[in-house]
Amino acid sequence: MPRPRRSLISIEATPYYHCCSRVVRRAYLCGDDHYMGKNYDHRRAWVESQLLKLTEVFAIDVAAYAVMSNHLHVVLYIDVNKANAWSDREVIEQWHRLFNGTQITQQFAEGEVIEAHQVTQLKHQIATYRSRLSDISWFMRCLNEPIARQANIEDNCTGHFWEGRFKSQALLDEAAVLACMAYVELNPIRAKMASTPENSEHTSLKLRIEAALTGKQPKQLLPFIGNEKKHQPKGIVFELKSYLELVDETGRLIRNNKRDNKRGAISANAEQILDRLNIPAENWLKIITEFGTLFHGPVGTLQELSCYCEHLDKRRRHFSKCCQYMQVS
Repeated sequence: MPRPRRSLISIEATPYYHCCSRVVRRAYLCGDDHYMGKNYDHRRAWVESQLLKLTEVFAIDVAAYAVMSNHLHVVLYIDVNKANAWSDREVIEQWHRLFNGTQITQQFAEGEVIEAHQVTQLKHQIATYRSRLSDISWFMRCLNEPIARQANIEDNCTGHFWEGRFKSQALLDEAAVLACMAYVELNPIRAKMASTPENSEHTSLKLRIEAALTGKQPKQLLPFIGNEKKHQPKGIVFELKSYLELVDETGRLIRNNKRDNKRGAISANAEQILDRLNIPAENWLKIITEFGTLFHGPVGTLQELSCYCEHLDKRRRHFSKCCQYMQVS
């Protein structure tokens, strides 16, 4: 039985979560539907555009994403501090970028005087919006619903376009975050939708590579900020150059494995990068190619999984067996 989302999310344990949504019926998110004789590649742009738009509204950053033929992957970072730092007016303004709100919030946004008996109701509404703006369930709802409406109009039908629930899993440490990002961003190569990372359309990796060529990082994505230091900005605590090198080599190995039906060898440089992450080099390709089947729940070391379970008052450490892939024995 599916568990409530609140039993899967613990901001105290980690702000990083991997989410995946899949379409239902014979719906095509993108690509060719040979049965109907139609091409739906343009829908990938719908998803990417809506996803990047939401990063400007929510207190949630996108670390990685990939839009596939019948599903999409996103790695999200929940920035509760950002949501709490917004003033009441900023919360209302952010929410009104997506929804009309209520008559009281509209009056407040326009600078009108709020009657004394309405103040409590307004404060409750602001608190609700503030909570929703850092909630991945609301983020995914605001991502999926507009796409479903557009697709149903285009297909001249009604009903569900996406599965009822999206999958979410906690990424408990730096190694889990980077491994999941690489898995997500290399999805098109594994599916033979692209031959190289820089040709992977509608992925965060393509945005990062294009920006890196000019010495920059994409503004729409959570940035890499290098090694951990005091008073550093928000971001992924790892070097962008090392990550791109690791992903590029992994992509080539996956492509060669597909063609030659054999496992390639990790280079010494890539092995050094994996050593810094404390990920066994011999497990890396298995993790990246089978992430979805290896990890059905939280991803991280056994120690991090224990902390995660404590925060959620879980008596049992489910999925603890999977921890062996993410740490050196």
